[in-house]
Amino acid sequence: MSLRQENVSAPTVVVFDLGKVLVDFDYSIAARALGPRTRLPAGGLQTLLCTSPLLCQYETGAITTAQFHGGVCAASGLDMGLEEFSACFADIFSEIQPMIDLQAALREGGVATWIFSNTNEIAARHIRRRFAFFSRFDGYVLSYEQGAMKPDPKIYQVVERQTGRKGEAILYLDDRAENVAAGLARGWRALLHETPEKTRVALAQAGLPV
Repeated sequence: MSLRQENVSAPTVVVFDLGKVLVDFDYSIAARALGPRTRLPAGGLQTLLCTSPLLCQYETGAITTAQFHGGVCAASGLDMGLEEFSACFADIFSEIQPMIDLQAALREGGVATWIFSNTNEIAARHIRRRFAFFSRFDGYVLSYEQGAMKPDPKIYQVVERQTGRKGEAILYLDDRAENVAAGLARGWRALLHETPEKTRVALAQAGLPV
């Protein structure tokens, strides 16, 4: 699908989702590392992490890192200090190199790039320390810092305010259809990210230097 329209300028900022766009992640890795230290049956910790309110509360900033750790321990019987827990919980990410290369090309071409992610303090701190690409963005809108998660319109307003752009000046990439729909509803040029190859073609069609 082409994002280019006649008589419309190229976007001046490209906003990237983080998980499944710039980095892959797999909560089963954390569950396998932490699960044997709990009282839960096999797979129980992953179910807890993915379906209980705890992670949502953490990623919207409603609870602190210490409270999230305490909540997981209380719900699962996990007996592990915060530092060890954080290391296991965070070590679930791997870079998606073609997308990192695409962001680098945009940056070299003078296009502003931002990260816009539903995430948490442990994950953001780990990615910042481990992956050099994370420091090469112009700014970051992270759910746990803003008290709201995509697709809540409030956090899209934060992107507009902090980037200083609105409407078709913003090109937004996300792997979740509901998040893309919320961007389109604000007049953004938004693309459902499926593969790096498709995304690169769509950005080139939008007039961007990729």
